[in-house]
Amino acid sequence: MTPEARLESIFRSILEDDSLVLTDELTAADVPAWDSVAHINLMFTIESQFGVEFSDEQLNGFKNVGELRRHVTEHAVK
Repeated sequence: MTPEARLESIFRSILEDDSLVLTDELTAADVPAWDSVAHINLMFTIESQFGVEFSDEQLNGFKNVGELRRHVTEHAVK
């Protein structure tokens, strides 16, 4: 499974929306279920699944899914 597909699977699971399609421009404001609790669950699950660690600033600092995806694919444990 590609990193993009893995991310989409994580988002679909946490946000409980099997039809969710990730785009680089997607933000929390675009997804009603993406609240602060879901955001923390997303970030911790991504850390666990990809072997990355986010700084405190990064936990809320990514502007959109594209920035998050780029960071994860660049820093994921292979």
